[in-house]
Amino acid sequence: MPRRRATEKEHRAPGQRQLRVGEEIRHLLAELLERGNMRDPDLRDATITVTSVDVSPDLRNAVAFVMPLGGKDTERLLSALRRAAPWFRARVSEKAGLRSAPDIRFQLDQTFDEADKIGALLRRPDVARDIEQE
Repeated sequence: MPRRRATEKEHRAPGQRQLRVGEEIRHLLAELLERGNMRDPDLRDATITVTSVDVSPDLRNAVAFVMPLGGKDTERLLSALRRAAPWFRARVSEKAGLRSAPDIRFQLDQTFDEADKIGALLRRPDVARDIEQE
């Protein structure tokens, strides 16, 4: 079976509205997590940072990238966030002023780990030597 070619639409950068809605949802989620008035005891005392929110072009789906403080208990907190996703969607729907709130999925933000890996690679003696020669 031949692979389907990616359309130009799939490679397009996010539009201004997507970015704006994503940033608004990020602020709302951060505010809700900061208050800590959730029923789930795993989330009540947790300190979680919402680093970014990617919204689909049709604004029906959103992926919230989160990182617990200190990177501890990530699996427990991620499963708690996934259980509470309908509650977060309802609160975002109330405050965002959108026609319909997007389905929110929570995912662990891996960018900090990737940055550490790249930093470690650049500090290796053989790589540092190659960089200095340029």
